[in-house]
Amino acid sequence: MFPNSSNLGRPPFPPKHQQQSNFFNKLPLNMPPTLLSHQQIIDAQFNFQNAAALLSRNLAPIPAVTPQPMTYGNGSPVHTSDAPTLFRGRKRLSERSIPHDVKRQRFHSHHSETNVVNQAVPLPEERRCSFPGSIQSPLFRAHYVPDLTGCVPPLRDTLFPDPIETTLPVAKDKLSQQVLELFQACQQQTYDLNRKELCRTELQREIQRIFPQSRLFLVGSSLNGFGTRSSDGDLCLVVKEEPVNQKTEARHILSLVQKLFSTKLSSYIERPQLIRAKVPIVKFRDKVSCVEFDLNVNNVVGIRNTFLLRTYAYIENRVRPLVLVVKKWASFHDINDASRGTLSSYSLVLMVLHYLQTLPEPILPSLQKNYPESFDPTMQLHLVHQAPCTIPPYLSKNGSSLGDLLIGFFKYYATEFDWSHQMISVREAKAIPRPDGIEWRNKFICVEEPFDGTNTARAVHEKQKFDIIRGEFLKSWQVLRDKKDLNCILPLRTTMQKR
Repeated sequence: MFPNSSNLGRPPFPPKHQQQSNFFNKLPLNMPPTLLSHQQIIDAQFNFQNAAALLSRNLAPIPAVTPQPMTYGNGSPVHTSDAPTLFRGRKRLSERSIPHDVKRQRFHSHHSETNVVNQAVPLPEERRCSFPGSIQSPLFRAHYVPDLTGCVPPLRDTLFPDPIETTLPVAKDKLSQQVLELFQACQQQTYDLNRKELCRTELQREIQRIFPQSRLFLVGSSLNGFGTRSSDGDLCLVVKEEPVNQKTEARHILSLVQKLFSTKLSSYIERPQLIRAKVPIVKFRDKVSCVEFDLNVNNVVGIRNTFLLRTYAYIENRVRPLVLVVKKWASFHDINDASRGTLSSYSLVLMVLHYLQTLPEPILPSLQKNYPESFDPTMQLHLVHQAPCTIPPYLSKNGSSLGDLLIGFFKYYATEFDWSHQMISVREAKAIPRPDGIEWRNKFICVEEPFDGTNTARAVHEKQKFDIIRGEFLKSWQVLRDKKDLNCILPLRTTMQKR
């Protein structure tokens, strides 16, 4: 595979993996095959010049800048800088020079996960898309039946999709209008997602030269409806059916991936770094898309919660704007960085959902209670993406404005929630008593992961950091209650420029 590296291409698990496997082929026999030949992939998939041209026709124009063509390994150019986007591919400044030893907690599960990804579900031939899990980009396709009452946009055409029209709430006051304007300026665009998908496609093709049975999944905020223009990409590499030991096997697999990135793919992958955390990742930047990525191995709980959150994002039209402004607020106040002992974006999303569930007149239900068959934690992963498409909108009697909800969110966590004795549970749609387990002991913030029950806020383990977080909630509530101007807690112009 590489010069002077005779062992690099060998899977770091028993020879059983090298035998014929039906791991990705457990679908009903009457379903037509969807995998393309290798030549079809090369011919149809990587014409990036045409892709960029197509994108530029579908999106609103912005001022042109000098093109700087970049290429993936096959030599196909991508003109990233003249593409219709203002995204600059930058992480928060506070994250540039620090270890990411506790980031991406949403993928962690200490429980065994035996149901791993099968081949993508075959669907009508005219609608191909890429919920990742396939050897080619436009593969993973979600069922879309026009007469369904579902409100969640199906993942039909992740690569070059038709624009999805979603109705936003009406803003009748200044604060609500500010929230909406921030959301519309900063929400992830189709082009942002497509750039991540093109990178995922190319990386999967290269990784499959080392692990032929593997699949690479794009997960997290890129697909769950809560992404922004500057969101990074989260990738889950599923290499085999059995669970992977994160301390040994996953690290070894990732070391091979890192070596691949730093040698053969160094022309377009930069700064690949293996983070030896509880859940190890390879962190890298794709020069073509200008996106930062975190790649883990077999932490498939991230696939499940991606589609649970995607459903919450779309069943009520106030959810996405509220989540985005909270994430931007937390980032601005330096309390949105698990690697520095504060809150991960995933925990913040769960905190917003929990608040909306616990209002006297709830704005969100517990999806796992109301639709247990759609969010069954034992469901095979190749079926997980279908659930959101069949869930109807949630019709709440609560008519609160976005501004009032934002003020209420800060008030809830500043004055009402009992941090010492309660745990945030989206699964139960209420605050529940803290468990006695070791994971919850001596933790200042307890946020339950909806599927595996772990604490997504375990990074907050210092009282000083906890006090800072609570202080920001209290100050923001008091200021926003009195001023009712989002600029008083979050500079809108600067935030919109950063996207």
